[in-house]
Amino acid sequence: MKPVLEHIKLGEKRSILIFKYTGEDFDAPWHFHPQHELTFIIKSSGTKFIGDYVGSYEPGELVLLRSYLPHCWKNFKTQDENAESIVIQWNKGIYSKVPELEHLFNMLKSASRGIIFSENDIKDLKITIENLLLFNGYDLYLKLLELLLKLSQCKFSYLSKASFEDDIPSEYGSRMAKIHEFIEMNYQRKIFLKELADIVSMSEHSFSRFFSKMMGRPFFTFLNEYRINIASRMLVDTDWSVAEIGYACGYESLTYFHKQFKKIKEMTPNKYRSKH
Repeated sequence: MKPVLEHIKLGEKRSILIFKYTGEDFDAPWHFHPQHELTFIIKSSGTKFIGDYVGSYEPGELVLLRSYLPHCWKNFKTQDENAESIVIQWNKGIYSKVPELEHLFNMLKSASRGIIFSENDIKDLKITIENLLLFNGYDLYLKLLELLLKLSQCKFSYLSKASFEDDIPSEYGSRMAKIHEFIEMNYQRKIFLKELADIVSMSEHSFSRFFSKMMGRPFFTFLNEYRINIASRMLVDTDWSVAEIGYACGYESLTYFHKQFKKIKEMTPNKYRSKH
């Protein structure tokens, strides 16, 4: 398993890292790092985990994360095309906190909960983001500042309910990475709390308290949200029946699946499929 505290190779000669990722999977585990991060999804869809948030992602999304905010993206394995994104990471403090940049720093403070920008507001900035790959050195420094100032004028929505402004112990991140990996591999079946507790070498009671503290809700509430997110994607991407999807996502009762889907998505599975 990759280190959960990600060490980004930024040193004395540069403070900004930008790259275009292309691969079968977004394979990074639930992790955090001391740098701020801006992620633009070009291709693939799946589930994103930002702080205590779990929800779907689509191509065209732009998400800003403040330093130390735990996160990961997991694309659906059924897709034919590669996962593709542009990621920009930069050290805290590279831009001076001056009155002229007040909106920028207010935006970065908000990003301690993870923020996703209005797709309508950023549609003219997509080319700007892609063109950043062409720059380096002081040109990249200035172009990133220009982009961030434009983004500070855009509408956004919060993702995580909890704010992560400080480092979390690395062992916490390691436990959460193991938990995320287990859920990804086993959400299709009934999961017992003892299984998770054993994976992270904790008692069931201690695990429950730990998970609630990290994710802001009980484990089975989180698992239910995860399953419904997978189900919603399957309703759009497959021609499986609602019953087949419910059972494939770990629900033993079709009635309970309908009830939970409507609770989270505020509509029935059939209506969701028709809408999308």
